[in-house]
Amino acid sequence: METLDWVIIAGYFGLLAGLAWWVIRKNKDTADDYFLAGRNLGWFVIGASIFASNIGSEHLVGLAGSGATDGVAMAHYELHAWCLLILGWVLAPFYMRSKIFTMPEFLERRFTPAARTILSLISLFAYVLTKIAVGIFAGGIVFSVLLPELNFMGLDSFWCGSILVLVLTGIYTTLGGLRAVAYTEALQTFILVLGSALVTFYGLKALGGWSELRAALDSDMFNLWKPIVRAGAEGTWLPVREFAADGVTITKEAWYFNTHYPWLSMIFCAPVIGLWYWCTDQYIVQRMLGAPNEQQARRGCIFASWLKLLPVFIFIIPGMICFALAASGKLAALQQELIDPATGEIIRGNAQAAFPLLVKTVLPAGIRGIVVAGLLAALMSSLAGVFNASATLFTMDFYSRLRKGVDQSRLVWIGRVATTVMVIIGFMWLPVIRNSRGLYDYLQGIQAYLAPPIFVVFFFGVFAKRLNGPGCLATLITGFIMGLFRLAIDTPVTLKGYAYTEGSFFWILNNMFFQYYSILILIVCTIVFYAVSYMTKEPDYDKISGLTYGTVTAEHKAESRSSWSAIDVIMSAGVMAAIIAAYLYFRG
Repeated sequence: METLDWVIIAGYFGLLAGLAWWVIRKNKDTADDYFLAGRNLGWFVIGASIFASNIGSEHLVGLAGSGATDGVAMAHYELHAWCLLILGWVLAPFYMRSKIFTMPEFLERRFTPAARTILSLISLFAYVLTKIAVGIFAGGIVFSVLLPELNFMGLDSFWCGSILVLVLTGIYTTLGGLRAVAYTEALQTFILVLGSALVTFYGLKALGGWSELRAALDSDMFNLWKPIVRAGAEGTWLPVREFAADGVTITKEAWYFNTHYPWLSMIFCAPVIGLWYWCTDQYIVQRMLGAPNEQQARRGCIFASWLKLLPVFIFIIPGMICFALAASGKLAALQQELIDPATGEIIRGNAQAAFPLLVKTVLPAGIRGIVVAGLLAALMSSLAGVFNASATLFTMDFYSRLRKGVDQSRLVWIGRVATTVMVIIGFMWLPVIRNSRGLYDYLQGIQAYLAPPIFVVFFFGVFAKRLNGPGCLATLITGFIMGLFRLAIDTPVTLKGYAYTEGSFFWILNNMFFQYYSILILIVCTIVFYAVSYMTKEPDYDKISGLTYGTVTAEHKAESRSSWSAIDVIMSAGVMAAIIAAYLYFRG
């Protein structure tokens, strides 16, 4: 980092502080304004805010690292832009007409108050495991690579970075609420995309261009179909635990876990996680709930879906470039950091630093400052979003229900306290993540365990009016217990390297591919939802009018139809065409 870099970073923080202060001054001390920006966000801010909230630690650290180790395989998750179209076209009408603050509140309207409580608990639990702690961790990773010599009062650069990102984000999020989060994220989206695009550009320039990247890496790293058909495994639906030295022979433990993603689980598990995250998670949907009407909500989702196509090119590809520069020996510093001299293979534990390493080694002064500002923007926007979502869940789904009639300023104050508590808990979980086998794998594993029951109750609940409250409650409890059980088995292995006796029940569960376990949860939850619902009385259809497709009135349909035009359809079709084009191009 040189003087010019620091000047640019200081300028970014100055611009961010000015924007945050302008927004904070406009705020009213009411729950509607603090948690949903007065329901007055336009489509551009909604879309940019959704994208900026999503692009955080798992991309800067985990996704780029995955690109370095496994190529474009993880692009399956990043091409889930179509899930945002489902949010905008399928679910937005139900959410917007119900005028809810939180996603658990929608379950209360559709099912029972108990369902709202359970989902709020699950969501807060998930935010601690997957968003708050991981976001803080990624801030530490970035600082430890870019400023390794930083030390303050005995704290190394990792902890200094984690604390700094946390404090700076917490200040404007606590004071400004969703309005401050959304508007600052719109700015951060621009900085993030520009900075990341510059990393790709200068990385390719250092390597010699796209053709050199293709030549330097195995063609499998450019194969999105690799998780679907792997050499030697064409005849099996089973995930491959390991291969013999020739890379072909499958061992007898072929149905157990390893790093490569089998086609069956990617087809049936990844979409469930995507639809849960993009369509039912408070962290994402809260921005859409801040729209004044269905039209702005839908267009914000369409805009976000276009932005969501970018991570493949601004995070995965830079990770691959970093590995190519290291493996080819064109940059000795990268080779020393990433390549094991004994085997010539990439050091998977160091791959998480691929993106900041590329920033450190290939960018000129000034450009590096822009990119670091983009890194910090992504980390801060991701954390800001989860802080605000956590505060909203706790305040609206717990405190306001226990203390009915409390004044608006008190609700805002409670939300700020809740945020602080969540951050402290997130710090406590950091050692688990720091010792995990990979940030992106960690995140996808946790999400895979928690997503299925939430996906089932929302999507089946909207499409099937016969499903009822007791069925919803039984589904959430069953799925949550199954997810916690797997997490309890995995955590000792992740945290302390504990080893179960090979062949034992716990060993099998720990080694079972996490997506397959997720599919098991999905199947069980679906059976429980239908079985319990049909064993108990049907719901009162008048009370759930407009909350399911079977209870939508002609008036509701006319209102939704008037909210979209041909341009919305054309832009949505463009997203789908781009996704198909990516799958056709990345075929090895």
